Amino acid sequence: MKDQEQITSISLKQYAEESYLNYAMYVILDRALPNIGDGLKPVQRRILYAMSELGLDAGSKYKKSARTVGDVIGKFHPHGDGAAYEAMVLMAQNFSFKYPFVDGQGNWGSQDDPKSFAAMRYTESKLTKFADLLISELKSGTVDWQPNFDGSLLEPIIFPAKLPSILLNGTSGIAVGMATDIPSHNINEVIDSTIYILENPKAELEDILKIIKGPDFSNNSPIIASKEDLKEIYSTGKGGFKIQAQWAQEKNQIVINALPYQASGSKIIEQIADQMMKKKIPMVVDLVDEGDHKEPIRLVITLKSNRVNAEDVMNHLFASTDLQKSYRTNMNLISLKGGPRVFPLVDLLKEWLVFRKDTVTRKLEHRLDQVNDRLHILEGLLIVYLDLDKVIKIIRESDEPKKDIIKAFALSEIQANSILEIKLRQLAKLEQARLEKERDTLVAEQDEIEKILNSKTMLKTLIKKELTEIKENFGDERKSPIIENSDAKVFSEEETLVTEPITIVLSGAGWIRSAKGHEIDPVSLSYRGDDILQDFSRGKSNQMCVFLDSNGKAYSLPSHSLPSARGMGDPITGRVSADSGVKFVSSLIGNDDDKYMIMNTAGYGYISEFKNMVSNKKSGRAFMKIPNNADLLKAIRVRDDHVYIAAISNIGRLLIFKIDELPMLAKGKGNKIINIPTAKFVAKEEFMAHAQLISLSSSLRIDRVGKGSLTLKLKDLENYISSRAKRGNMLPQGYRKVIGMAEEVESTFTEAEE
Repeated sequence: MKDQEQITSISLKQYAEESYLNYAMYVILDRALPNIGDGLKPVQRRILYAMSELGLDAGSKYKKSARTVGDVIGKFHPHGDGAAYEAMVLMAQNFSFKYPFVDGQGNWGSQDDPKSFAAMRYTESKLTKFADLLISELKSGTVDWQPNFDGSLLEPIIFPAKLPSILLNGTSGIAVGMATDIPSHNINEVIDSTIYILENPKAELEDILKIIKGPDFSNNSPIIASKEDLKEIYSTGKGGFKIQAQWAQEKNQIVINALPYQASGSKIIEQIADQMMKKKIPMVVDLVDEGDHKEPIRLVITLKSNRVNAEDVMNHLFASTDLQKSYRTNMNLISLKGGPRVFPLVDLLKEWLVFRKDTVTRKLEHRLDQVNDRLHILEGLLIVYLDLDKVIKIIRESDEPKKDIIKAFALSEIQANSILEIKLRQLAKLEQARLEKERDTLVAEQDEIEKILNSKTMLKTLIKKELTEIKENFGDERKSPIIENSDAKVFSEEETLVTEPITIVLSGAGWIRSAKGHEIDPVSLSYRGDDILQDFSRGKSNQMCVFLDSNGKAYSLPSHSLPSARGMGDPITGRVSADSGVKFVSSLIGNDDDKYMIMNTAGYGYISEFKNMVSNKKSGRAFMKIPNNADLLKAIRVRDDHVYIAAISNIGRLLIFKIDELPMLAKGKGNKIINIPTAKFVAKEEFMAHAQLISLSSSLRIDRVGKGSLTLKLKDLENYISSRAKRGNMLPQGYRKVIGMAEEVESTFTEAEE
């Protein structure tokens, strides 16, 4: 009954809440988050302390890692040996820690596979000189101690770090309901900024960002972050940035010699190889890992030729592989108050300086106590030499010499014990001189310590001196350059294609196909039944092609998607949604800024850029408004050297005018090119039959019904030159039944070169 009366009942809800909260706080404080003072998690601190207790400092011999791990889990961290060893390995990897705490012999993993390290029975380790910056003052009264897990030993609650190591090596961790991700930084920049805040307590972030340029990692991989991104990270303690691989071009090869932090080389090779298999990067012909012991990272990408733009290839790979990785920043730490907090950069440095000032003060007070204790003993010892005979007599004759010495010379018990412990050889006069010299030295040190403790300025000077010495001994230059913007983007489908010259062929019945090269004669191709050539255009396989129908609509198709000219092609109506009964008139291919003259038999037209005809709709886009009873004529490409437009009616009226008179339009009806009387057009007696563009150096060839043609040079055309929208003049008798017009160019310029 008594036992039952002592039981307290609580609700399941209350129990669950309390248990979860206790667990969450345990994970946050004792596992996942580092302390702002020394920048270490508990397991890391226990590993380094165990190594220091084993005497594994930088100047000692290596010992088996298993010995260290055994001490860690047996004395301080009663968890799995695998977890403890993994934490130890992390502090030994120079690609994980910018400034490693553990100096290891053996296989400690590689950047390609950080967990490929050998078992702890095969590796050896000791502390680095850098770790000494955290531990050296441990036994100087600088920090508090706590019992270990079973109460048999004491362990330090925190290390008396001489610099803000959390910014130097960074860290990552996942707690319950929170996480931490802190990138590494350059030691010179961190020390300089710490000194600046020490001397300027009211320093702002803008001042510090002139010193700390951004994160800095152990290799030369560029960091992609704008000034605004960095300001957000350091002002809020949260944000993100990217890291790219470092590369260089050697002839037709791209050599990658530095990967982003925690990026796997083997995974990147798999990613690139997969794209090569799927022909997403046809300009890449080979990929080799040439890394060795001396040069661990060396990925060689071989391009088809020197003409391939290596920068474009890398920008694609940055966007599609781990050659560029994004990293988040969350500077979440255990503050000096004992709880988690997300620190802006300036607040972090200021709080660490509070920690360091307290640590140095405790070290000085501890040393002052030691000096005072030693001076107290020295005062007693020197009394011996003032009346040595009396002291000897008391020791020889007294039953209780300690009490008698205390009484005779008015000494403390500590002083009396020190006198009684003196060896005979120490009674020499030379020893007295040594003690007097030691006393004078300690008195001077006592005075110096008291001055520092009583002066904030001198305390700051001492901390600054320590930081400056660390910079001289451990300082290094920034390795990671910072780039504000990245041009990384995945290749479009057209960009991944092998660019080659092609000829697009459109038949009268609306069948389309594509032939390789510009040398092919479209007329010589085979056509179905009575079908004939309607139009053709020459361009490149990575360009879009446009087809214009008799209703004035424009339809777009990727040229590489068209069927081969080895066959008869496919009907265009199977690829676009055109109106019933329309005829496809023109085939065009080009770049966005290419210009074309668009016109119809009613005598209207305009000039438009190629991009105005392109549409991603299967139904196309309305491009030219066709008057009633009019037909669309073939579009003509406009060259830069074209000066005149020549238009001819079906009855032989020829008009030539300056190309500048015809407007540039995105779409619409256009302006009148040649005047066709409305009544005659409605009656189908007269219409614009052909048009052509000519330059100052070209001739106009007019083809007539029957045999023969008329070729006119510019000087022969003066009678026909007028202004836009005029009637024009009649051609000579015998040449008025025109079936076509063409521009004859006297230079070596060819249509393929357009």
